[in-house]
Amino acid sequence: MSQSHVAYELGTQPECWERAAELAPARRAVLPQPGERAAIVGCGTSYYMAQAAAVLREEAGEGETDAFAASEFPPHRRYDRVVALTRSGTTTEVLDLLAGLREAGVPTTAVVADPATPVMGLADDPVVLDFADEQSVVQTRFATTALTLLRAHVGRHTPAAVADARTALAEPLPEHLPTRRQFTFLGRGWSVGLAHEAALKMREAALSWSESYPAMEYRHGPISIAGPGTVTWCLGEAPDGLAEQVLAAGGEWVAAGRLDPLAELVRVHRLALAAAAHRELDPDRPRNLTRSVILTAGEGAVR
Repeated sequence: MSQSHVAYELGTQPECWERAAELAPARRAVLPQPGERAAIVGCGTSYYMAQAAAVLREEAGEGETDAFAASEFPPHRRYDRVVALTRSGTTTEVLDLLAGLREAGVPTTAVVADPATPVMGLADDPVVLDFADEQSVVQTRFATTALTLLRAHVGRHTPAAVADARTALAEPLPEHLPTRRQFTFLGRGWSVGLAHEAALKMREAALSWSESYPAMEYRHGPISIAGPGTVTWCLGEAPDGLAEQVLAAGGEWVAAGRLDPLAELVRVHRLALAAAAHRELDPDRPRNLTRSVILTAGEGAVR
């Protein structure tokens, strides 16, 4: 069987991260400046990357930063700049939002993979990551590369993250993990967005029952589902005692915290691919999904 597009794409993430980090200084002027009030928007995977980037920017002391699904952007709020993450450059909600922001005079930047798309004419300042574009419907390298660009912009990227990504690609996964059908991903701070993205990957590629929460919230109800056959995976350092509680409930705990949280997400990408193979699913063409959600005017249909 030939290699899937997503298998190739997830394997090239370290190189893409290096290129994004090198690009960041040259694009500094069109990304949020220190002290500016900023919003980062996206849809699906890009929304979760926006959540992570917003926390990273605030943690770095760069300024107040919000993250929104493009369809839920609050028009009454005022921002110095809005950054849109959009792999395809064609997603209806993102294009509609950028058009409205242009009319309102709000500066916008679009981080996009394909420069030959409508977003180029709607955003004031495009940042093109064409080297991270993808053929698979399931996003891996564009999402993590866009986050790396924003992470480097606020001084929160280091070469260690790239080294950890290479480790995540090289180390074997536990052989039994792809056979599990119920997963919970947890995060803290900026890795909460990564946890949401990890759960989405397992749903998209492998049709697994997957959930995601801030790690400290897991005790407030969701831990009730932990038991034999369930897997709980924390991207980043876990709260004290949580692993022991999951194990006491009969669930499986995947130890993390050794690798950079973004590299841990690469491990989840590999798990999603392995679980899809175990279930004889095509990870490049997940059920009910397309590469971009484009709504037909007046009908709300997706093509």
